[in-house]
Amino acid sequence: MNNSRLVKISKYLSKHLRHTPEQIGIELSPGGWVAVDELLAACKKRSFVINRSELDEVVAKNDKKRFAFDSTGSLIRANQGHSVEVDLQLEPAIPPDILYHGTGHGAVEAILQEGLCKMSRHHVHLSTDITIAEKVGLRHGRPVIFQVNAAAMYEDGYTFYCSENGVWLVDNVPSEYLQLL
Repeated sequence: MNNSRLVKISKYLSKHLRHTPEQIGIELSPGGWVAVDELLAACKKRSFVINRSELDEVVAKNDKKRFAFDSTGSLIRANQGHSVEVDLQLEPAIPPDILYHGTGHGAVEAILQEGLCKMSRHHVHLSTDITIAEKVGLRHGRPVIFQVNAAAMYEDGYTFYCSENGVWLVDNVPSEYLQLL
């Protein structure tokens, strides 16, 4: 499959598995799961035909590992980033000492005052890799990276989760745990 088709399918799935499942007539089960057959049928019904091999390729090749199949391969979900109410059934985890968050330059003042807030998402997304944080920041303009003192947050009782694709999640990051890089 060519790269533009891969990107188009990935964006379509992101939209509907993370934000608007009802628009294509699917409902997310606990964990954010939906039956693959149900998803493919719903896409076809809305004239966005995806075959199983294309779906397999999108899940396997997505550079951010946005999607995952269950162990049977019969269910699929977005790993994180949902704006719809869904319990991803993640277990609390001990974070690395330092994590990173990338954003656009325009958000710096608000973040320094208010910290990192989840906004319309379920969690603030953090990375163990500064390069990934920079790529995320690029999506919002000129990138700015914040270093997060996750060890201190954890010691102070904040709960962290790690999604299946390695993105660290937390409800919020108060400004005292942030350092602008």
